Amino acid sequence: MVLVAILLGTLVAGIGSVWLAALLSFGLLARYTQHMLSLAAGALLATAFMHLLPEAFESQASAHDLFAALLVGLVFFFLLDKAELWHHGHEHHAADPAAGDGHDHDHAHHEGHHGQAQPSGGWAVLAGDSVHAFGDGILIASAFMADVRLGFVATLAVLVHEVPHHMGDLIVLRQSSDNRRIALIKVSLAGAVTALGGVIGYALVDQLYDYLPFFLIIASSSFIYVALADLIPQLQKRATLQETAAQIAWLAIGIGLVMLVSSVAHGH
Repeated sequence: MVLVAILLGTLVAGIGSVWLAALLSFGLLARYTQHMLSLAAGALLATAFMHLLPEAFESQASAHDLFAALLVGLVFFFLLDKAELWHHGHEHHAADPAAGDGHDHDHAHHEGHHGQAQPSGGWAVLAGDSVHAFGDGILIASAFMADVRLGFVATLAVLVHEVPHHMGDLIVLRQSSDNRRIALIKVSLAGAVTALGGVIGYALVDQLYDYLPFFLIIASSSFIYVALADLIPQLQKRATLQETAAQIAWLAIGIGLVMLVSSVAHGH
């Protein structure tokens, strides 16, 4: 019975939060695409610095080990970025060995430049999301095993908590593809890893709980990397004072959303 409750809770929290985020970012906020980049950067940074990192450092794990994991995570996502860029570069080269006419060459150059950071950012977000979702699954499983009511509270907290963060994820993925459905499927699959974390957490909760701070650290390293390496550089281009003010405002909205939801979810 507890296992069924864990499965239901993790699926609702993991996938339900993605669909709610899609409803907001593809529906109500769809017309503000450029501003959504700022919101995504704010949401990802706030999720890392105001939620995941503090939670990891409140654990019994040593600060030295956690900072080492953060460094390893950042380097890993940098290498993932490099591998993806190298792959895309070879793909373009293989697709157009003769370079075609001038227009084709310009188009390929523009595509290569435009796709430089975004597709890799998508991979880093999905990798971080999956680790984060696995950790959420362990948390929900632990809560259900302690008390079923506590499990439902944890499920609701994770569900609400993940919405602004998943809005950021969907925006990052939309940068590399105009297909909303593919972006939604990819983030939903990453969210579904919550159920895997729940099942494995149910079986091995005592052993895995000790490693939860490291799941939180690795997930946070992906969000920090994507925000600083993929999103912020896109906002650094020359802009008018009005556009800059809008970017800062939407960045603040992204941070504020995560902090608001975080404080409500934790009941303070």
